[in-house]
Amino acid sequence: MLTCNRYCFRTLLALACLASTAAAAPAQVRKACGASGIAVQASAAAAVQGSLLLVKVQSKKPLPEVRSEWNGKPLALWREGETRNLLHGLLGVDLEQKPGPAVWTLSWTADGTAQSCQMSFTVRAGKFATERLKVENQFVQPDPEQQKRAEADQKKMRAILDTVTPQVLWEGKFRLPLNDVTTGGNFGRRRVLNGQARSPHSGVDFPALSGTPVFASQSGNVVLAEELYYSGNTVVIDHGYGIYTLYAHLSAVGVKEGDKVEAGAEIGKVGATGRVTGPHLHWGLTIQHARVNGLSIVQREP
Repeated sequence: MLTCNRYCFRTLLALACLASTAAAAPAQVRKACGASGIAVQASAAAAVQGSLLLVKVQSKKPLPEVRSEWNGKPLALWREGETRNLLHGLLGVDLEQKPGPAVWTLSWTADGTAQSCQMSFTVRAGKFATERLKVENQFVQPDPEQQKRAEADQKKMRAILDTVTPQVLWEGKFRLPLNDVTTGGNFGRRRVLNGQARSPHSGVDFPALSGTPVFASQSGNVVLAEELYYSGNTVVIDHGYGIYTLYAHLSAVGVKEGDKVEAGAEIGKVGATGRVTGPHLHWGLTIQHARVNGLSIVQREP
């Protein structure tokens, strides 16, 4: 359990309104955990692949040390300010999570007795189009040296995403990574490259001219700023609690690993490096390894 700054709940409450792509607004669900005095609440009972759910745990008295799991994996929860009877969390529904039931589990010890509580959700299949693209052959059939490099990149990214920083690094609302844009596209698209099926597109694409400034979507720590085989010049920012944003195919990188950045700080320029068909920004969001649509974390103006 970790402590969130005073801006967190206002920001994350906005996520709940964006967490479902259903036409109707999602209805919050609540469950009492037996006679423990603990209750859990979620922004919706169902979510599509690649979306987010906002959850909280509350009690009339100070909460004990609570352990949380989502889909069988640890899920960090945080406190807002000094409040000791309320915890918050984000459930990321991965782009390829199997449709059907999914379970969020809490466990704690009270009066020497182990206790637990579960909340079940329904994951719905996303409606993702298929696109067929022509790219340089080396990005579909890399030679042994290129394949070795790509595998090293993947290992590095896994190590980064395995890290859950026990601190809120964001403040206020998230923003889109380019100025003068209101939305992006292609998230979740099933890709066929040079006639061969490949993994679905895990980010949001923003078409833009090479050299267009790219900005940090939120404050955090730069944990990667280098050229990768498939994503070209790439920046990854850690925002805390397993929340990471990725900025790919840059023509220039304006930060280095270890830098602390504020929301809206320029971190690079749009380009066409790596596996691309033209200049654009690929913007990715992961929540404790779950690949989700970055647009769902942006608080739009009313």
